Amino acid sequence: MMRELSNKRAIAAMPIAGSYRSIDFALSNMSNSHIGKVAVITQYNARSLNEHLSSSKWWDFGRKQGGLFVFNPTITNEHSVWYRGTADALYQNIDFLRNSHEPYVVIASGDGVYKLDYNKVLEYHIEKKADITVVVKDIDSAEDARRFGVVRLAEDNRITDFEEKPVETDITTVSTGIYVIRRRLLIELLQKADEEDRYDFVKDILIRYKNIKRIYGYKLDTYWSNISTAEAYFKTNMDFLKKDVRDFFFKQYSDIYSKVDDLAPAKYNPGSSVKNSLIASGCIINGSVEDSVIFKKVYIGNNCTIKNCIVLNDVHIGDNSYFENCIIESRDTIKPNTTYVGKDGEIKIVIEKNERYSI
Repeated sequence: MMRELSNKRAIAAMPIAGSYRSIDFALSNMSNSHIGKVAVITQYNARSLNEHLSSSKWWDFGRKQGGLFVFNPTITNEHSVWYRGTADALYQNIDFLRNSHEPYVVIASGDGVYKLDYNKVLEYHIEKKADITVVVKDIDSAEDARRFGVVRLAEDNRITDFEEKPVETDITTVSTGIYVIRRRLLIELLQKADEEDRYDFVKDILIRYKNIKRIYGYKLDTYWSNISTAEAYFKTNMDFLKKDVRDFFFKQYSDIYSKVDDLAPAKYNPGSSVKNSLIASGCIINGSVEDSVIFKKVYIGNNCTIKNCIVLNDVHIGDNSYFENCIIESRDTIKPNTTYVGKDGEIKIVIEKNERYSI
């Protein structure tokens, strides 16, 4: 799926568009929707995500009431296991839900890149008298739809059929993994699921109750992308090279916020050439860069060519190197005279651990 890229970080912490991480989009949407109390539930490779979320000030969540909470699996009297699925992750933190007093809960995954005012979904939810509202998106091909949960909607947008990651399908409406549900109903459904040893939110709550509860689809008609595979991650970053996508996220209200690093602006030395690329701060560019996204603190040596690549944070690329159709993992040190080319539309993931400074 994400192949080697998720070996060292949670997918929600994957870098996007030069200076953001994928979770910034969901958190910024929550902040812009004036949600003051947010919990992030995470377990696998959570270190870099926890570091990113060390302060709530970047997204301006509540200071006195509410705030940003980060829940990793903890050992308690009842639980001493990892989260066994999405519903179990919520159930193990059910006290947070019980102790809150807000009437509604918005559940969103950290790997979606989109903008959405959750208040509009909530208004729709109330208007439809829905038990659960799922944000859905029409995508271009049924083949892509197989990566997601596909939904069939009735005339009034009630969900009549929901299938998780089908082998074959002709439906092109997918669930984005964003849900609105009444807090008390959520607590009740989670307790019931736990009693029956059911741990998955989609399979054991949405699909199981689709004929009993009123579950509606809210259609998202603006940009949405999910970075659950290396190819999708590559494509999402490349989308930011398109002017309309950049304008949508960074020039139009509502803003996307992230933790800010104090870095010098990118430096382009004489002889460097950059075309149609995003270059983050802290970079030093000597070679030529084309159709690429270069993240923070990257050094590109003399006479290098970087084409159609994503170079993650703090990479050092030695002189006379050539890269095409690659994702270069963060903190790599690439020796001079190195060539990597992803062939036939295949994205090559480059991981090199060389000594950067010889003593």
